[in-house]
Amino acid sequence: MKNKKFQIWLPTLFAMLFALGIFVGTELDNDMPFLDIQSAESRRGANGFGGGKVEEILNYVEARYVDDMDEEELMEEAIGSVIEDLDPHSNYIPAEQLALINEQLEGNFDGIGVEFMTLEDTIVIITPLVGGPSEKVGILAGDKIIAVEDTIVAGKDVATNDVIEKLRGKKGTAVNISILRGNEEKLRDFKIIRDEIPLHSVDVACMLDEKTGYIKITRFSAKTYEEFMQGLERLVEEYEMKNLVIDVRHNPGGYLQQATNILSQFFKDRGKLLVYTEGRTVKRTDYKTSGRFFFDIDDIAILIDESSASASEIVAGAIQDLDRGVVVGRRSFGKGLVQEQYDLHDGSALRLTVARYYTPSGRSIQRTYEDLEDYNLDIQRRYEAGELSEAKTVEDIDSLKFYTRRGRVVYGGGGITPDIFVPIDTTFLSAPYGQLSQQLSVFLYRFIEDNKAKLDQPLSKMRLPENAFPELLSYAMEQNSDISGAIDEETQSAIEHTMLARIAKHFHGDEGFYYIWNQEDEVVRTALNALYQDDPLKLQALKEQ
Repeated sequence: MKNKKFQIWLPTLFAMLFALGIFVGTELDNDMPFLDIQSAESRRGANGFGGGKVEEILNYVEARYVDDMDEEELMEEAIGSVIEDLDPHSNYIPAEQLALINEQLEGNFDGIGVEFMTLEDTIVIITPLVGGPSEKVGILAGDKIIAVEDTIVAGKDVATNDVIEKLRGKKGTAVNISILRGNEEKLRDFKIIRDEIPLHSVDVACMLDEKTGYIKITRFSAKTYEEFMQGLERLVEEYEMKNLVIDVRHNPGGYLQQATNILSQFFKDRGKLLVYTEGRTVKRTDYKTSGRFFFDIDDIAILIDESSASASEIVAGAIQDLDRGVVVGRRSFGKGLVQEQYDLHDGSALRLTVARYYTPSGRSIQRTYEDLEDYNLDIQRRYEAGELSEAKTVEDIDSLKFYTRRGRVVYGGGGITPDIFVPIDTTFLSAPYGQLSQQLSVFLYRFIEDNKAKLDQPLSKMRLPENAFPELLSYAMEQNSDISGAIDEETQSAIEHTMLARIAKHFHGDEGFYYIWNQEDEVVRTALNALYQDDPLKLQALKEQ
């Protein structure tokens, strides 16, 4: 009977003890923040993703750590640590950086359309972009921006990035600027309606000689194919171009599809393999020629160097493997990884490597990245080893042989090795050239202003005045006491050539710059020599000349 009475009161006793436990616990630590700790199973969503150990740890830190911590900063560092253990090209992009990166890939931004430089403490317009908002309202090269809206932007304490932020804005919105022109004392006020400003990925399309065209691609953005075809059409229809030099030196890559669209223009057959991608969770995808080519191009040369990467290497690798043209320059960077971008809820993004790409012969040109420090210092190591200056020091990174369509041996695993090697011009890497070139922008602005009548000539007649280099040297020595007046002939010649090319750009745009620059560019001249041969791929004959 006693046991039965006890069993009746037992639930009530447990309830009282439970309530007492809650009360005591609350009184012991009534300031403890709520901490939601879930099981691993409950954290994972239906797709297998969700919170994990990282979130658990950050929750504990936020709730119990002795000092105040910035949760967002901790999360950024945690993400960075995860990404570091992957590959060199997977990366997390904070929201504030993503817009700028996307501009480079998408090929446009909204703004007023000017190229400018900072001269001492003032922003000076180098040139208003043709057809852009600034040109339409009458902004001229040489105008100095003094104020944006009611804010003075001329002065030592004004950051260039802050001025850029003020000038940029949504298409269709207005911005008021005040400029000082020439020797005028009164400011001129302009109201500029912002518009979409294209970021061109094709610098120039021009002729090198009577039958050879030249197209310089700086990156593969969303509009590269369109820009390339516009340039190609003009060279063929206006100049009856037969041969083509494509320059992808210093081109870091970009959109794969843009590269394959361009490659399709050089093959008449449909379905010819150009490149394929494959990864652990990504099935093999073949990219083939479309069979829709518009212009009949004879011989092709591709210019590459140690900074040519990704999509640039796709172009060079396909042309080389299919024996469609000759590759000239120095071994390319060696990036054969494909990234996909995933936008995150806070405006940031994850760019994740999902596959590798392979050239038509089946070779991967991705360099090993087991040692990330060595990977990042590869170009410096090449330079120190003499690879950039001596072809004989180039080693085949991968001993596995692949064969081109005509049976030539090529190697994978370390970038595209050119068919014709051209050493780097070490003059441009010397200390004297670097010291003088740092002073060029400010000096040339003033030199052009003082000598406009003399300098503004047709491209074929442009010459550097004899007083240009002595005046530059004198100015540079005033600005930098480490600069010596004793400049060797090679450095002087390189600086004078750079000066003339940049003066040509001022009066004739990018076409003027490359018209002058390519005349002394050894890689361009070597490519032209190769295209003069009956068969540019008779490499042994070329090497013996």
